Amino acid sequence: MGLTGIQILQMLPKKNCGECKFPTCLAFAMKVAAGQTDIADCPYVSEEVKAKISEASAPPIRTVKLGGGDHTFSCGGETVLFRHEKRFEHPTGIAVLITTDMAEDEVTGRLERFKKLEYERVGIMLKADLVAIKDAGDKGAFVNLVKRVREEIPGAPLILMSQDPEALKAGADVCGDFKPLLYAATMDNYQAMAEVAKAAGAPLAVKGADIGETAFLAEELGKAGLKDLVLDTGARTIRALYEDQIAMRRAAIKHKYRPLGYPSITFPCEMTDDDLLEALIASVLIPKYAGIVVLSDLKGDILFPLLVERLNIFTDPQKPLVVQEGIYPINGPDEESPVLVTCNFALTYFIVSGEIETSRVPSWLLIKDTEGLSVLTAWAAGKFGADSIADFVKKCGIAEKVKHRKLIIPGYLASIKGELEEELPDWEILIGPREASHLPSYLKEWQAA
Repeated sequence: MGLTGIQILQMLPKKNCGECKFPTCLAFAMKVAAGQTDIADCPYVSEEVKAKISEASAPPIRTVKLGGGDHTFSCGGETVLFRHEKRFEHPTGIAVLITTDMAEDEVTGRLERFKKLEYERVGIMLKADLVAIKDAGDKGAFVNLVKRVREEIPGAPLILMSQDPEALKAGADVCGDFKPLLYAATMDNYQAMAEVAKAAGAPLAVKGADIGETAFLAEELGKAGLKDLVLDTGARTIRALYEDQIAMRRAAIKHKYRPLGYPSITFPCEMTDDDLLEALIASVLIPKYAGIVVLSDLKGDILFPLLVERLNIFTDPQKPLVVQEGIYPINGPDEESPVLVTCNFALTYFIVSGEIETSRVPSWLLIKDTEGLSVLTAWAAGKFGADSIADFVKKCGIAEKVKHRKLIIPGYLASIKGELEEELPDWEILIGPREASHLPSYLKEWQAA
């Protein structure tokens, strides 16, 4: 059980210095207890206290990290069964599988798609995360394939898959300080695999014949000093895998059962030869509760829906989904195109941008940061008033992109027109429609004029 804020406060130096960016040690302690900041943010707390608080405050499912530097992938760290209770912490990793017995063009194609298939949505880049490299029985070919991936995609965290501890050791040596996930320790080889993982300082995957054997292996490896584990219960049917994922999460969170308190790795690629069925299985595992899903290949029409599902599941339900502040060109605008402004609440952005796209009128859409509040709510909160809009228009650079000086504001903000004209004396302020659905006809009238 985690420590309370008062318990953490008793271990702090109580300087109230503010260097942790909180006004008092009590405020800081409460944030640490809530998991909203790290005890290491206090510059005066001892290493012993840091270790004690970190251990006591650790989530019931351990956080495991792969890769390194700016290309670190994290899984686990979860604290709840249901997203609405708090939030899910680390998005499910999506991996593509390549094997040493694949044809050269197949390997090349999968790596190219891994690099190229990425999408921007609400200012966030969505893409696959990991490459799984499987040894089909040729150690030399396996090591060469690991070298190739490291050279071609140096930022991709890797999953190295082999039943030969020596092959995994050689593959881990190629990765150096860029830590891969080693897959997998089984009843037959877990002691040898433990030694390889210790020497490499890398996380180790555990594969049992069932959830009970997986828990046993995790417990034995924990006793051997391995802390960073990823679990595979061996299930290869959707029902069994679904049940195992739920059982593992419940055991770790509700019953604090440490042997199952690790993220999981799943293999839809081994469960079917049908790409669409594989994607369907992955779509079930993302919310329930896979740490990593390994796909046989990456295809845009299959990958994109999974990435959007993952984005939706792993957003914080206590915070509105927002779009990055800035200028968004729609339909290829030029210096004569209309300029519209609205808030950065994601739903507002998607509705407004969608209607502009439907109109086929080239336009500039200015997105003002309103901390995720909708138009009227942001206006009422003082985050979308004449002064803040004017300041944004002056600084965003739109004046360099258009010849005219006409700004269209949402119809619900008609009352600030006069104030905005005072703040922006060089601009003509136009009142747009109240409802986004009326934008196409409004913009077509602009275009005709």
